[in-house]
Amino acid sequence: MQRTLAADLPEHIGKQVRLVGWLHHIRTLGKIAFLILRDRTGLAQGIVLKPDKIGISDLKRESIVEVIGKAKVEKQARRGVEIDVSSMKTLVEPVADIPFEVNRSLEKLNLKLDVILDHRAFGLRNQELGAVFPVQAEIVRSFSEFMHSKDFLEVHTSKIVAAGTEGGTALFPVQYFEQKAYLAQSPQFYKQMLVGAGYERVFEVGFVYRAEDHATSRHINEYLSLDFEMGFIDSFHDVIEMEKGFIGRMIEALGANCHDEFEILKARLPEVKDIPEIRLDDALKVLKRDYGHDTSGMIDLDPQAERELCDYALKNARSEFVFVTHFPAKSRPFYTMPDPENPEFTLGFDLLFRGVEVTTGSQRIHDYNMLVNNIRKFGMDPADFEFYLEIFRYSMPPHGGLAIGTERLTQQMLGLSNVRQASFFPRDRFRLTP
Repeated sequence: MQRTLAADLPEHIGKQVRLVGWLHHIRTLGKIAFLILRDRTGLAQGIVLKPDKIGISDLKRESIVEVIGKAKVEKQARRGVEIDVSSMKTLVEPVADIPFEVNRSLEKLNLKLDVILDHRAFGLRNQELGAVFPVQAEIVRSFSEFMHSKDFLEVHTSKIVAAGTEGGTALFPVQYFEQKAYLAQSPQFYKQMLVGAGYERVFEVGFVYRAEDHATSRHINEYLSLDFEMGFIDSFHDVIEMEKGFIGRMIEALGANCHDEFEILKARLPEVKDIPEIRLDDALKVLKRDYGHDTSGMIDLDPQAERELCDYALKNARSEFVFVTHFPAKSRPFYTMPDPENPEFTLGFDLLFRGVEVTTGSQRIHDYNMLVNNIRKFGMDPADFEFYLEIFRYSMPPHGGLAIGTERLTQQMLGLSNVRQASFFPRDRFRLTP
């Protein structure tokens, strides 16, 4: 008999079905028993009228079992369908005690995150822990589909590089045969080079690496970056408008395809009509005036400022997103285009969402001489960036782009307390396994 998945049971009412999956829960009530089976599509409930005959008492939770029976209407069961079990067979049994119960809520389990991550693959059997990643997959899928719909070429660039894109020290060194190399902080150089190569619009979904000594709820050292770069722009607002389009598409896709996951996680989709923009210098005035935030000497936003600006945007523009623009040149990478009206500032921006920065982007410098001078201004040697600079000699169009941290976006979308919950196997300052 062909296998039926839990989600497909409503299509088989009145028919014999065969389900295979993990034994999620067993409950005996007198002369009957109920069992819950779990497969990749969710949970299915079965009723056993003769538990002794089937051997319910010998079953171990998390065994892989085969259940055969008739699907029937039962309003109180999941999806309104229950299986009247006629036979059940254990296919695989656990050979060790399970680390913790995966059929209970996280609130009741009350486990430390490190315990969950130490048993990551097993823990993902828990509905709440596992529900995060279909949502994340939908975010990535909607990004890719939106980029394709806007005529962007999907690219895959090297993650072993000769120099850092930010010119800083937050690099993981790699011994590359006789040479010293690094894990890529960003596909930034390659995105720009491919715009100049003639593709004009490119995007990438790939891991990036930051050797930053953080131990916070919002930082990991390996994360999945959603990047795009676009040529022939009129201003950095073209990049912002492109991201607004993606956000709209993403929220629509999440609403259509991840209803169950949002329900399991008690999460709420944001409503997006338009996303406000505020210059950093104006934002600092708001922070000082409305929140009593000491902004003296501030050239970037600290976590408290990000939360306060999101609160301001929600109260004044009814938006959970807000773009902050025109960051000072000293706080942005050397390739960021200076503001022609005041070169002390840049045409760079961040997108904040529910109190956390999830995107960094800008218009880039496309003029070769300006770019070389800016590299020197940042105290670096243009000769170290020759591979990157070459294409700029041969006419680079005005261009810009951005990078979105997938795990952070997932964290904020689902209201997770720690970004590590949004990574299958997170890499942070202290964790290298599993």
